[in-house]
Amino acid sequence: MTAPPARPTLAGPRADRPTTDRPTTDRPALAGPLAHPLARRWLLASCVPVLLVLGMALTVPPAPSAADRATTAEAPGTAGMAGMAGMAGTAGVPGDSRDLAATGLAAERNGYRLDLAGPGPTAGRATDLRFTVAGPDGSPVTDFAVHQTKKLHFYAIRDDLTGFQHLHPDLAEDGTWTAALAALAPGTWRLYADFVPNTGPHAAELVLSRTVTVPGEATPVPLPAPGGTATADGYTVTLTARPTAGAHRLTAVVSRDGRPVGDLQPYLDAYAHLSAFHEGDLAMAHLHPAGTVDGDHGGPELTFQALFPEPGNWRVFLQFRTSGQLHTAALTLRVD
Repeated sequence: MTAPPARPTLAGPRADRPTTDRPTTDRPALAGPLAHPLARRWLLASCVPVLLVLGMALTVPPAPSAADRATTAEAPGTAGMAGMAGMAGTAGVPGDSRDLAATGLAAERNGYRLDLAGPGPTAGRATDLRFTVAGPDGSPVTDFAVHQTKKLHFYAIRDDLTGFQHLHPDLAEDGTWTAALAALAPGTWRLYADFVPNTGPHAAELVLSRTVTVPGEATPVPLPAPGGTATADGYTVTLTARPTAGAHRLTAVVSRDGRPVGDLQPYLDAYAHLSAFHEGDLAMAHLHPAGTVDGDHGGPELTFQALFPEPGNWRVFLQFRTSGQLHTAALTLRVD
């Protein structure tokens, strides 16, 4: 019987190292299912897919929310909207950190988008402007809730805060609105659609807008200085409060020939309607009337819940009705 061959000696520094010099530890040996080396290797390998999935979840960016999409707005004076020359697109305003949707300067909010169609307005000529409101599914909305006696309120104002128009367009079965705009002067205009989708009792009011350029040489009109009174068709409107940025109660008094007027007629389910636009960016403020309507006995004092999102000069338009005629008084209000 022959002896087994001797194991080869390792070369290098480790070959001369005595095994008795290795430090010993008191670490106890593993017991149970993990005692076998293959079991421990399987456990480590099974953790790798879990770690990879967690890493992917941390690195994938979240989808934009509706609030993020709401701030998509258009830069005043830009052009290039498909289907209509001179219409502004929906490029963001660089460096603008405001909530544009809350100021009426966004073309899209909560999944709803204002789309202008057809030829743009021509200077000095009345225009039947057509537009749609696209819903979250991308198709034109045809069902709108009644809001202040109307399904949609449409506003137009030039960038120097002149030429104010407040209209109530007609809605076709396919969701196309037609607004009968009076003649517009050359320049850049912002057009607003104010509506409430008929999606339930808690549907929110939305204000979307776009800009349009009317061809021709524009002649800017200086903004009148801030003041507390304005006249319209022989009536005088006096503001009796000085508002600050944010929610505020604003009171107006209507008089004629120095005497208080108490025969205002209902207009849009109130005795007056008040809207305001900010100098510079044309942000729109919501001023809702307080109180109830009781026949043709409105006035002389009118109270509004005003919400001015930013300080500065605001051009205020107060509309009221007497003897079947609509009057519009305009004045400049300074908000600190």
